[in-house]
Amino acid sequence: MITRYAGALVRAFLVVISITLPSVLLHEVGADTAQIVALVALFAGALTFFEYASVYPGLIEFRDAPPLNRIRFMAFFATVMVLTLLVRVDYDPSTFNRFIEALAATLGRALDFPYSPVRLLVLVLPADATAEQVEELRAAGAAAYVISLVTLAWFALYMRVAGWPIVRGGFNVWVNLPTFDPTSGGDVVERLRRDSWFNVALGFLAPFLVPAVLKLISLWLAPVTLTSAHTMIWTVTAWAFLPTSLILRGLAMGRIAAMIEEKRRAAPLHDDLLPA
Repeated sequence: MITRYAGALVRAFLVVISITLPSVLLHEVGADTAQIVALVALFAGALTFFEYASVYPGLIEFRDAPPLNRIRFMAFFATVMVLTLLVRVDYDPSTFNRFIEALAATLGRALDFPYSPVRLLVLVLPADATAEQVEELRAAGAAAYVISLVTLAWFALYMRVAGWPIVRGGFNVWVNLPTFDPTSGGDVVERLRRDSWFNVALGFLAPFLVPAVLKLISLWLAPVTLTSAHTMIWTVTAWAFLPTSLILRGLAMGRIAAMIEEKRRAAPLHDDLLPA
């Protein structure tokens, strides 16, 4: 019990740190922004603590199937950190910050081709945006997108090589998929595969669709500006991380469906070996 509480506390602390990171490292933080960030960070930290401290399942999926959620968190933290350093270079032009800026700018030029997600993200900016704002958003979008691709490749390779999720034993569907009811509706394998393909498809299309939705909002309702540092950081983070999380979920559910199907195929073989 002590180990479980300690682990939950560490996870909650890391979540709070990742959310407050831009406010801590950047100078242009108003009182209202700081209060909102603190409130969101405390809520996310409390949710994480109670989820991981509880024995029973709650809202967080794959809680007992590491390292999926750890990979998700590292992708989120890396995205927020890199985007914060890209903005911080204006205040602290250190060697490391300039290296991050140069690397992100190179990735931005490489990924800014017609109909690419990075090009669509840049088109969200208003027509009167400065060249510096366009370059900053292009570099931020490219860096976040590359982090997402690396995250997906990392998990896919780990799942293939290490045999996730049965690295440390069995897989408890009740704990790891608390919102999935295996007793309701149709075959479990077909439902898992349908959810898997839906999540993967939605995650793949989201980086293309979100900029289009933001552009329509700018044209019909109110202009969406990404000129503020905090707005840019969290918008680009959501644009890159949420699709990555959906694809990770889809890959994981597809893997579970394959495991269940393998168990079903092996069951008749074991029945044949039983004595009459």
